[in-house]
Amino acid sequence: MNLVLGLTHPDAVRLAEVACLFVLFAGVWLAVGHIPQFKFGAARSIVAGVALALAGLLLGIAIHWGHFG
Repeated sequence: MNLVLGLTHPDAVRLAEVACLFVLFAGVWLAVGHIPQFKFGAARSIVAGVALALAGLLLGIAIHWGHFG
């Protein structure tokens, strides 16, 4: 069974932009997680790691199927 996933170039660009927003979110989340006054530092690191993984997945989809880049 073949999975055919076609993305237009504008859709791929939009997907890559969303992935970049996830990277930005993860960076801010990691920085805030290392401030001692804020709680749940380990949980913040986990959330940031998931956001980075999701960003990588979205960028991979945009590059492979959307001919982005």
